Amino acid sequence: MIFDAARAAASRMFSAPFRSVLFKSIGLTLLILVGAWFGLRELFDALAMPWIDALLPGLPAWAGWVGLLAAILAGVGFAIALALLIAPVTALVAGLFLDDIAEVVEREDFPADPPGTAVPPLRSLVLSLKFVGVVILGNIVALFLLLIPGVNVAAFFVVNGYLLGREFFEFAAMRFRPEAEAKALRSRNGGTVFLAGLVIAGFLAIPLLNLATPLFAAAMMVHLHKAISARDGGRTGAVDKRAAV
Repeated sequence: MIFDAARAAASRMFSAPFRSVLFKSIGLTLLILVGAWFGLRELFDALAMPWIDALLPGLPAWAGWVGLLAAILAGVGFAIALALLIAPVTALVAGLFLDDIAEVVEREDFPADPPGTAVPPLRSLVLSLKFVGVVILGNIVALFLLLIPGVNVAAFFVVNGYLLGREFFEFAAMRFRPEAEAKALRSRNGGTVFLAGLVIAGFLAIPLLNLATPLFAAAMMVHLHKAISARDGGRTGAVDKRAAV
């Protein structure tokens, strides 16, 4: 079920209907990451450089490399920070583009099924911002675990696998179900959703390709939600959601 969903999502990645969403998703993700890079650099220049400049005159001549070393370490730190920001940024981008992606998947891969209903924009934004906070907190925990050999890589996959799996599955399910029912469905299938999240985390770990994580994850979870609904009796929840409205 999980690998079928992943394979179906991967096959859609560069199809014609997906290209517009792909370019918007990657463009916005890059814009946010570039903004974060310049923001971190300005913060370093404002807070750290005055202290370094004041320290250098008091050092012996042979220690003039301290400033250069500080700049190099800062660059490495910025790169690590951006790597950790990819997960929350993709979560934010997903909230903006998930419905576009889901509509294409539903129309192209499930033409006989009733289409889902888009999550209201304001509610979608609130859920996305809430989840971004959770992802940031989770990755801070993973960052501390980087200090423990043999745990760091596992921490990245476990944290992001759980959080990304939960986020994308619930968004896909909420196109057909009330929010409470979508969460209950995810809880009942927690193991399957977590394993699917690990696949997304693996996609996220691939440089450059990870910029398309929202596209891949949303398409995959639409397929997974359809498969779970069919396994549970062919009920997608579309009727329930419309009745609840």
